[in-house]
Amino acid sequence: MGTRSGLDAQLGFAAESVYGTGVVPSRFLEFDEEDLRETPTWLEGEGIRAGRKYKRSSRLSISRFDVKGKVDLKAPSKGLGLLLKHMIGSSATATQIASTTAYKQIHTPGDHVGKSLTWQVGRPEPGTGTVRPFTYLGCKCLSWELSVSDGEHVKLSTNWSGREESTSTGLAAASYASGAGLYNFSHASLKLGGTASTSSGEMSVSGGSAVTTVINSISIKGENPMADERYGIGNSGRKSEPLENDYPTLTGSLDAEFSKAELYDVFKSADSIPLELVFAFGDAGGGNPFELSFIGPAITMKEAAPSVNGPGLVRMSTEFEVYDDETNAPYQFRYVSTDTTV
Repeated sequence: MGTRSGLDAQLGFAAESVYGTGVVPSRFLEFDEEDLRETPTWLEGEGIRAGRKYKRSSRLSISRFDVKGKVDLKAPSKGLGLLLKHMIGSSATATQIASTTAYKQIHTPGDHVGKSLTWQVGRPEPGTGTVRPFTYLGCKCLSWELSVSDGEHVKLSTNWSGREESTSTGLAAASYASGAGLYNFSHASLKLGGTASTSSGEMSVSGGSAVTTVINSISIKGENPMADERYGIGNSGRKSEPLENDYPTLTGSLDAEFSKAELYDVFKSADSIPLELVFAFGDAGGGNPFELSFIGPAITMKEAAPSVNGPGLVRMSTEFEVYDDETNAPYQFRYVSTDTTV
């Protein structure tokens, strides 16, 4: 009969062929929390009428429907590719590494037109034990954040804008990738500097230096500005596909012990340098570890102020932004797993 609690919840998604046309979820990920919801625009219809001072239900209506919300999860070693693709608008495919069971996906930012997901959340009802399906159509990623702190797993938070919520679609049968592990702080390595180059569609950095400063946390955040209020006559209060309408941005932060040479001096130079962050563990096949990596070929440190806050170690919070170096992709995610498809 289940627990009748959040322990019985499920989260699935699938790529839509046509924006806002729902599809059956085929990818399921373990998650920490979500708050996807429909947010209608109500028209109250006030009007002065003798003998009536309260707003009347007969004049109440809904003029627009909207979906907003977040999905938070820990980054898994399998099954993450489709989410990465829709986060940044990539066109990645899974490519086998030699003749091994390892496959790599190279995700670089692209256009978001035509890329939308159907999300479905199974929410258990305590009174009955029934897992109620809530399906969200036409979901596009507005922002995302990848972060990790000392002693914790790698976390991924995504924010979405959708077209419609439905409770009439049946609950999809959840199935999960077998043996999917999780990336954590101990799997991380970070390099700064060197030279970024691209060969056969894959970016790499040569000559980067492994950071020796004690860095306790790092986060990278992407923003995908979109016109997501494209309501028009004939759409019955539903919006047309959100389209990009401003410059996308990618920013990050490091929480670290004070380091003049590795962090502060780079900030003062105002130079752009490559940053390479790699999470890797285990063996996906042929000696290739499971990997989730990020390369920004031209990051600029915009804040790096150390401060003394008592007798403890002097710390500094470093803020950076990722720029297009006009030679390579603005940034790249590399995902190595046993997934044969994105």
